[in-house]
Amino acid sequence: MEETDRFVGVDVASTHVDVCVRPDGTTQRFDYALEGFDELVAFLSKYSPKLVVLEATGGYEGPVAAAIATSGIAVAIVNPRQARDFARATGKLAKTDAIDAAALAHFAEAVRPEPRPLPDEETRELTALVTRRRQLVEMRTAEQARLRVCTSRATKEDLKKHIAWLSKRIKEHDKDIGDSVRRSSLWRDKDDLLRSIPGLGSVSSATLLALLPELGTLDRRKISALVGVAPFNRDSGKLRGKRAIWGGRADVRAVLFMAASVAVRFNPPLRAMYGRLVAAGKAKKVALVACMRRLLGIANAVLRDRVPWEPSKIPS
Repeated sequence: MEETDRFVGVDVASTHVDVCVRPDGTTQRFDYALEGFDELVAFLSKYSPKLVVLEATGGYEGPVAAAIATSGIAVAIVNPRQARDFARATGKLAKTDAIDAAALAHFAEAVRPEPRPLPDEETRELTALVTRRRQLVEMRTAEQARLRVCTSRATKEDLKKHIAWLSKRIKEHDKDIGDSVRRSSLWRDKDDLLRSIPGLGSVSSATLLALLPELGTLDRRKISALVGVAPFNRDSGKLRGKRAIWGGRADVRAVLFMAASVAVRFNPPLRAMYGRLVAAGKAKKVALVACMRRLLGIANAVLRDRVPWEPSKIPS
């Protein structure tokens, strides 16, 4: 019999995992537990799929993807919005776990997203620290906003105490993140390269290392699109719409925004670029996004070439 390429969609929930195999149409459900993962791997091994696709589900997909990848099967984790848009485009408007698994299998067969290596234990730990720091900062920002409009003296004191505690925890996370980076010889070298760029500090460097492992391996256009700082055309017929950034990795983009805000003050080429764009009539936010894209390109080139930042060697 002629061998057929098989593609698998895996929908992950907190209690179970639904699987669909194309083109067979075979479906199966497994428990979200170590025993269930073993059964899932044994089930997939019978079909030898060319690609297994999961969607990012806030962390639940990690152990499942790791179990599958460890068995030598190619795995790709895709953006849920991309997978859902594909399902709608193929006429699947209903949404259940089984339907989602079938849609992911169809997506795997039609689109064939590129499998990427899963992060190792050190990277997962650094990612968790960086993510937790961002959550603490968001909580502190929310509490500071409440403090500004609070009129109760007792509540104000409680808010101040909580803000002080959050600030202390953020500093502790900064130390933990720095220690994690400096313990790894590979990360330490990359961190030194990134922090040679005016505007990138310890937090922004660690965020790029943890959340953007592709940095230094792609060209500047692809890395900009991956992060979501590349402008997309909105033209149709005679209509000429404004270019806008869209999609990408919001956590990385938020850190780049803060880094670029510093870089346009202390990084001479970016300061000149920002001033030139503003003088040409560009809105300040548009000019800053352009500097974010340029800063990302510089970081990408520095890691790619393994040379520290030097304005004379890297075009501005």
